[in-house]
Amino acid sequence: MLAEDNETLRDGAEQLQKELGYRFGDERLLDMALTTPACRMTSPGVEDNQRLEFLGDSILNMLAADELYREFPSAQEGELSERRVRMVSTPPLCAAAVRLGLKGILKRNKGASELRDDAKVLADAMEAIIGAAWMDGGIEAAQRVYAGYGLEAQADAGYWSVNPKGDLQKRAQALLPHRHPAYEIVSVVGTSHEPLFRVKVTVDTVGEAFGEARTRKDAETAAARKLLECGRWPDAAQ
Repeated sequence: MLAEDNETLRDGAEQLQKELGYRFGDERLLDMALTTPACRMTSPGVEDNQRLEFLGDSILNMLAADELYREFPSAQEGELSERRVRMVSTPPLCAAAVRLGLKGILKRNKGASELRDDAKVLADAMEAIIGAAWMDGGIEAAQRVYAGYGLEAQADAGYWSVNPKGDLQKRAQALLPHRHPAYEIVSVVGTSHEPLFRVKVTVDTVGEAFGEARTRKDAETAAARKLLECGRWPDAAQ
């Protein structure tokens, strides 16, 4: 969905509000939340969703923390933090965005290619929508939108680590012979102000994985997490 298709955007925004169970009093806030920074390339004066994303990131973490605190009364800080990282990280936010139909209604630049299901702009928009709801109706509005996302507090908290690069390093060094993750920048696209890094990480005999993010560090973290999940790891060190 590109920026010029206003009728499709209106219909999609209407359906999104039904799916979320919340109707915005000021629909300009929702429109802003669905406007990606790339739109500024052709419309420099447009208000994109970056400020709302900044606000929504904090609110999303707060709401997830509140849910986890209540759902896991015996869990300590470290476990709760790890659960929250998994719950509101890019993959589950992207999955929720796809389920809610965001791929078809984001405002993007002319000529933009079709979004992948794991595109970070989807997760960014999900954070921005939470921020927009907060600005529109305060905590109650944000809570309703958050509930509509359907994010799950998984029981297996250790599945994703808060330090994927460190865990990947430890796991590779535990193999025999010892191995070390090798990171490589595959590409950097976008502008100097808004770059998108694509990084590959490789561990010999285990495999390789790719990660994308706005900073090299975050891209390496995303790649490490994927290799931890999808690599050909032996049941025991060998």
